[in-house]
Amino acid sequence: MSENKMTFEQALARLEEIVGLLDNGSAPLDKSLELFEEGAGLVKLCSSMLDNVEQRVKILVAGEDGNIEQKDFKPVNE
Repeated sequence: MSENKMTFEQALARLEEIVGLLDNGSAPLDKSLELFEEGAGLVKLCSSMLDNVEQRVKILVAGEDGNIEQKDFKPVNE
């Protein structure tokens, strides 16, 4: 399946599969390199998907007056 048509869950599952194959150590060097490159692309894809979702997430906050306000999500480390 093309990386562009994968869901986040599919990409993550494939990435876990690749890690398992590389951990096994039984693949020849050229196949290992191919798997590594595929994995790097999947990491980039998953990261991009998470960034896009993060930009869309809103949180509801109770204001000082007790009214609920909608604000943009800001990760704790920012």
